[in-house]
Amino acid sequence: MDKKEKDAMIQKAYDLGFKYERDYRGCAQCAIAGMYDAMGIQNDVVYKAGSGLAGGGGECTTGNCGGYTGASMVLASFFGRTREKEATEDGRADKYDSFRMTRAVHDKFVEKYDSVICEGVQKKLYHGNSYDLREEDQKQAFRDAGAHHDDDKCCMAVGDGARWGMEILLNELESQGMTLDDFRDANGNQKDPE
Repeated sequence: MDKKEKDAMIQKAYDLGFKYERDYRGCAQCAIAGMYDAMGIQNDVVYKAGSGLAGGGGECTTGNCGGYTGASMVLASFFGRTREKEATEDGRADKYDSFRMTRAVHDKFVEKYDSVICEGVQKKLYHGNSYDLREEDQKQAFRDAGAHHDDDKCCMAVGDGARWGMEILLNELESQGMTLDDFRDANGNQKDPE
């Protein structure tokens, strides 16, 4: 993949993550969908697994930002450890590859948002405020603060997670001499490389 194609796919991941968060909500799933859709690969299991992880997990806000979590899940779905290899040296290496890539997403979040925790990201985006999304009045205040409409709020954080995850994934593929086709079956679903 040349630089122009790579840059376009990274931007597409950002744009889709942003759009999905704006239109559908559910930050972890939106980052996941943004990345997979930018790649033209489908993985409904990873997408479904991200369902409960919005708003710091169950909208509690004290867990990880869904943009960070979703990107980390996609990275691990490509280069993480499998059950089949869990007790092997290959499995250990795969686990540490996913740790390395997740740390890279983590560091980008901390650099821009000072945190990977939903509440901390909110404080950065909402001028020191955070919202307990389990409380309807707080959730409405969150919406009123532009959560899903302003270009510099949660949609941006989700887009950033998708963008940074995509950049890290494409760099990893390149460094390992692989392409996305190694992970795509004939129907466009994600598969493990052979």
